[in-house]
Amino acid sequence: QLQLVESGGGLVQPGGSLRLSCAASGDTLDDYAIGWFRRAPGKDREGVSCIRNSGGGTNYADSQKGRFTISRDNAKNTVYLQMNSLKPEDTAVYYCAAGQVCSYYFTNYDYWGQGTQVTVSS
Repeated sequence: QLQLVESGGGLVQPGGSLRLSCAASGDTLDDYAIGWFRRAPGKDREGVSCIRNSGGGTNYADSQKGRFTISRDNAKNTVYLQMNSLKPEDTAVYYCAAGQVCSYYFTNYDYWGQGTQVTVSS
């Protein structure tokens, strides 16, 4: 069974960068569409970005376009989320998820990681 583990979160100043990793075990990650979601305190979970399976394309939520980049390293069975120009409103727990369709409907995803905290603050 596929297992996902996020890492790379932390505390960063506004304008800074972080790279989140979603490492998989138990199956081949490239067989799945991977979504990144986040949940800020007091807010609903929201989709951030997704990447299609088998070398397919990427998609970004409007507030992340131009700042975030999602990518795969199939040799490492890992998906990354490079986050630049971070803002305080990006503070949240970030989750990766695996499913069959690249979408921002969390019900489309079958496997979830435990999350990694990102805090943007001066």
